[in-house]
Amino acid sequence: MLHCCCAPCSSAIIEWMLAHDVRPTLYYFNPNIFPEEEYLIRKNECTRYAASLGLDILDDDYDHAAWRCEVKGMEQEPERGARCLQCFKMRLLRAARKASELGFGVFTTTLASSRWKSLTQINEAGHWAAALVSEEKGKIVRFDDRNWRKGGLQQRRNELLKENSFYNQLYCGCEFSLEAMKQKFGVEDIHELDPK
Repeated sequence: MLHCCCAPCSSAIIEWMLAHDVRPTLYYFNPNIFPEEEYLIRKNECTRYAASLGLDILDDDYDHAAWRCEVKGMEQEPERGARCLQCFKMRLLRAARKASELGFGVFTTTLASSRWKSLTQINEAGHWAAALVSEEKGKIVRFDDRNWRKGGLQQRRNELLKENSFYNQLYCGCEFSLEAMKQKFGVEDIHELDPK
């Protein structure tokens, strides 16, 4: 099972999996994304791409309020700080539980391909979630901690982004990362920036 954050980050990973005889079921659970309109754009792009490949995609609930409760007290944390780790733990625990529920022995995440994320934090969260769910359910669920940025996948991601005319977001997803990017580039609307 492949936890997907967005179509651009998913595309090269899915292509690699299909080329290696792995037909993933996609899982979309990203309650961190803000505002809801942004969430819907990203979800719809993932769904469109999955449909074009004939892949199943599971859409989980969008509950931004629950996500805010998870990261309460960490609002001032910098990108790649404690808030991000807690966010990954929430999302990957849900992914591990869904993988176990559906009988998948392995799950991974497209978060590991994103330039916005800490691979160390993602792997920590993924292995933590896998161990917890394996203990809860009494059957092993393994987290594939492959570095999806290597082996030409980052370049291929960029090519597929253009080939498929994907919407290319300019921030991680949450309101805190959105505000950080606005401040970094001195803009009121992040969409004023050229995503290239």
